[in-house]
Amino acid sequence: MSRLGAVLLLLVLLGLMAGLAVGPQGLAPLAFWTDVQGDQAGLILGQIRAPRTLGALFVGALLGLGGALAQGLFRNPLADPYLLGTAAGAGLAVVLILAGASAGGWALSLSTLAWVERAGLVGAAFVGALAGLGLTLLLAAGAVNTLRLLLAGVVVAVVLGAASDLVTTFSPEALRGKQAFMLGSTSFLGWDAVALLALGLALLLPLAARLARVLDALTLGEDSAASLGLHLPRLRLLLVLLLAAGTALAVSQVGLVGFVGLVAPHLVKRLAPGPNRPLLLLSAATGGALLLWADVLARALIAPQELPVGVLTAVLGGGYLFVLLRQRGLR
Repeated sequence: MSRLGAVLLLLVLLGLMAGLAVGPQGLAPLAFWTDVQGDQAGLILGQIRAPRTLGALFVGALLGLGGALAQGLFRNPLADPYLLGTAAGAGLAVVLILAGASAGGWALSLSTLAWVERAGLVGAAFVGALAGLGLTLLLAAGAVNTLRLLLAGVVVAVVLGAASDLVTTFSPEALRGKQAFMLGSTSFLGWDAVALLALGLALLLPLAARLARVLDALTLGEDSAASLGLHLPRLRLLLVLLLAAGTALAVSQVGLVGFVGLVAPHLVKRLAPGPNRPLLLLSAATGGALLLWADVLARALIAPQELPVGVLTAVLGGGYLFVLLRQRGLR
């Protein structure tokens, strides 16, 4: 595990440097200093590239941590952070804000967001994600039964997704904003968002590490975990709240970025299997490195234009899972 941690640290450091170096010419380290010289150097590096790069790292870490929590909680290798209705709730809230703005005649679009408008969308996405979780817990009658909680999350996601589609049917102007949100983007991250993400990660990561023993006990089965004296309904609810808080924070800042939370724990389990405490920490680091490099590639591949980072993570993550399934199918 120490070897994997060292590799991840190196990847993160290289990714941070690449994130600062990528510009209109793509990833061009030799042209880095010429690109940022002059009066706009502080603006380009300090206000655009640096917060975007650090924000991608922190969002990926939150998603990687959420994926490890979800897979440990549900004991399902296909569980991801969006499983409890948080993503669908955030998407519906954003669509409602965009539809309301369109109906009111406001010039609100994801391509020309003022600070206040951006803050409104971020706040709505965060509240919507927590509301989606609340509906899931209400439908599942709490976090007493894992299977019921999982099914309730699927039902809530389908219903809220249908409601979002219904809103865009009556307000086509909101469809473009919804599409941008669903594809994910790090281009709007600023220092205020980086501060929120860093604070959230600093609070959630130690709490998750303290609850890792619960995930270790759940691997033995719920009856065995209960026999160890653990109050499973309360502890399971704490894990669900940690998972939802991290996911809601990440989604509210960049939209839906797929496969990072699913793939990161898979990679850690494959390269350095072990107990859940190091798994959670390494999954967060892996998720951060994955999204950091995905953001670099999204900016560099077709520069000066950009690919939606969520599309790139879906392609890379789906390709990884396809190769993994092929390998296991050949055994």
